[in-house]
Amino acid sequence: MIQQILKHVAGAGLALSLVAGAAKAEPLDYFLVNGTDYDQTILKPTEVFGHDIGDQPIRHDLMVSYIRELANNSDRMKVETIGYSHERRPILFITVSSPENLARLDEIRANHLKRSDPATADQASDNLPVVTWLNYGVHGAEASGMDASVPALYHLAAAKGAEIEETLKNSVILITAIFNPDGHARRGAWVTQYGSEIRGTDPAHEVHNQVWPGGRTNHYWFDLNRQWLLQTQPESRAWLSQWHKWKPQVSADFHEMGPNSTYYFHPGVPTRKYPLIPAKGRELLVEIAGYHQETLDEEKSLYYSEESFDNFYIGKGSTYPQVNGSLGILFEAGAQMGIARESDQGIKTYAKNIRNHFLTSLSTIKGAAAMREKLHAYQREFFETSLKAAKDDKVTGYVFRAPEDPMRVGMFLDLLKRHDISVFPATSDIRTSKGTYGIGSYVVPMDQRQYRMAKALFNRITEFPDKVFYDVSGWTLPLAYNLDYSEVTGSLRGKIADKGPLAYAGEEVQRFTKAPYAYVFRWSDYYAPRAVAQLLDAGVLVRVSKQPIRVQTAQGTKSFDRGAIIVSRDLQTMSDAALDAMMLELINDNQLTYASVTSGHTLDAGADLGGRDSVADLKPIKPLLVVGSGVSPYDAGEVWHLLDHRMKMPVTLVRTDRIKRIDLPRYTHIILVGGRGSRFPEDMTDKVKNWVKAGGTIVASLDGARWAAENITGKKDDKKKDDEKVERLSYADKGQKDAEDVIGGALFESDMDITHPLAFGLSRRMMASNKNRTYVLPVPKDPYAQVAVYTDNPLLSGYASDRRIKELKGTPMMTAERMGDGAVILFADNPNFRATYLGTEKLFLNALFLSTAFDPSYADDEAAQAVEE
Repeated sequence: MIQQILKHVAGAGLALSLVAGAAKAEPLDYFLVNGTDYDQTILKPTEVFGHDIGDQPIRHDLMVSYIRELANNSDRMKVETIGYSHERRPILFITVSSPENLARLDEIRANHLKRSDPATADQASDNLPVVTWLNYGVHGAEASGMDASVPALYHLAAAKGAEIEETLKNSVILITAIFNPDGHARRGAWVTQYGSEIRGTDPAHEVHNQVWPGGRTNHYWFDLNRQWLLQTQPESRAWLSQWHKWKPQVSADFHEMGPNSTYYFHPGVPTRKYPLIPAKGRELLVEIAGYHQETLDEEKSLYYSEESFDNFYIGKGSTYPQVNGSLGILFEAGAQMGIARESDQGIKTYAKNIRNHFLTSLSTIKGAAAMREKLHAYQREFFETSLKAAKDDKVTGYVFRAPEDPMRVGMFLDLLKRHDISVFPATSDIRTSKGTYGIGSYVVPMDQRQYRMAKALFNRITEFPDKVFYDVSGWTLPLAYNLDYSEVTGSLRGKIADKGPLAYAGEEVQRFTKAPYAYVFRWSDYYAPRAVAQLLDAGVLVRVSKQPIRVQTAQGTKSFDRGAIIVSRDLQTMSDAALDAMMLELINDNQLTYASVTSGHTLDAGADLGGRDSVADLKPIKPLLVVGSGVSPYDAGEVWHLLDHRMKMPVTLVRTDRIKRIDLPRYTHIILVGGRGSRFPEDMTDKVKNWVKAGGTIVASLDGARWAAENITGKKDDKKKDDEKVERLSYADKGQKDAEDVIGGALFESDMDITHPLAFGLSRRMMASNKNRTYVLPVPKDPYAQVAVYTDNPLLSGYASDRRIKELKGTPMMTAERMGDGAVILFADNPNFRATYLGTEKLFLNALFLSTAFDPSYADDEAAQAVEE
């Protein structure tokens, strides 16, 4: 009896590790293919993880160790590190094929790539292996999409027999594991933290309800499955470089969706396809879907394939390949945040999701290998028809420039290079409907193999047969980058360089000249705010000119637009030598266009460098960003990324549940973004108002702007809905009718007052913003407060109904009001959307740095009109 008790106690002690699913773990055999013989000498996952697959989330460091050891001891695999996340976690890239293929991998790749160039396509052998790409783990909270990579890799390394040998002979399989290690780490830590010996299947259990911001996003809370197109994050840059290095023919992307859903795979809704995706591509998606159907039918698993999900926004992992000559396949399993969870269809398990993703990984590989010759033919045809489509296009190219900010042009050139799009410097004048573009401009000709991708970046589509969108409906990137660009319809022969820029290295480094009197530099340069932040942080007196100025230098006169930054010798606390050294570093690091000024007198009446009204002193900023429950993590993350990562300046993040304990006078700016929780508690409203009047500035967008308008400036939306008779509609039309007046993400045009200090650094009145809300900003009483207003025909690209356009045209996109010594600056749209809208991003930075450089209207204020003696 005593021995039995001791044995029981010892067993209980071993079970005390709080593994999320220890009560019912699945063995490795559960995830493998029935009837397949496996090499038992191959390293098994449990030998490294210490638990079974599906038992608990696999720690990223252990996954990395396992994959490296597995690959290093297999003659079927090669592994390399292709990049790192923001938190410095490695992203692994695994190449899987037969040992014979791996031995001549460079030769296979070189021959395979010939097919993607019409000039060499006929030289590519159709006897080459098919190239199949598997994406694992782009969304950190969708853990089965990551952990399925482990049984897939084990199977490819350990499976024996004629079938696997033939598959590897006919395939080069490219696996990225994992796409989003930082988000995965957050999710894994949460599930492990709330793991129990007895599985918590109740959906209300904390294990299924991760707190804000969740694990879906990366470190800065970006959705990486929107980054295939935008390329602002290191994770996406790492994997896209490999994608274009290989140009795979099939790309599979593994996700999770709502817990009450079954299992989904492409081809998707037939009517919701980006128009530049060839019809043949969908036909092949339907064909390869047959392999998934067969696999899941054998499993007796429920699934669907032509509902809910579309192929329109080209920035997703399953759609991007389709405008680049590949098949893109989305897989979605019903999400299980914990290890097992109750659903409308009963208990669903994490292990089952992993198994389904593992099996469809294999059906993707199998289908691609079986369709090898068809896929070879399709890839060749895709690029050949791209050139034919370019010849039929009346647009011969797109030309762009931004002379006021070469860095922004450089960022756009870098983006084009990442998408393998050819771009060339203009060598002579190019006439367009918008004017003449000359030296300093760049041209993307349509006559190139990447015609479809290039067209998709520059194109404007505003008419749609299907009005339901899974993501944004418009993304015209030169508008987002605030470039001066135009279609070219004439011949480009002799007007562009023979070769494109290999890489953008920025403007030539200027020879540094010490300033006798003051340094002056442009505010329009992209990193000028970063330089100003560092100067202010060092205690340097920094001023901004509110008028255009012409200054005197040893080399002659130099002109600056409004917003020029002035750093004088006078009134500084640091030595001249220290100031010179700092300016040299800032000018080079931030590629600033500057002048070493010899006199405080300008050649413009009333605008000397020491001016009282024409020049304003800038103050150090200490912003507070409200985050937490109810706040959009995407919107908040974009602000955090901009200030912390791009501008290298501190920003204090404060959760909504702590906001009452914060000493507001410590901060100069409060930033409120989208999300219904982006607000202050009702009992803090007066405190916030007094903080503004004492000199603080609120910078708010979307829901945050609505709260500030209603509670701080006191302007509520008094629109009343008309009493209309309810029209009876057919339920079959519900999807389209419900979406009719939704703006899921379109580009809207605003007219800016570029003389307003909050528009300094921007040289053109037209500004594009991402519009995804229908809220109308109230019009301030101050006649100078509407910094940007939607034009009468605001829709530039994407979908918006006539009703919404009518409601929004002529209303403010951005307002700025003084309130006491402070200011309230509001945006109807998100100015930092996905770190891509660099024009509105500049407006946001102006709202921080120049928030008190503008004055209220004195027209009706007699006291303010009095002349100060």
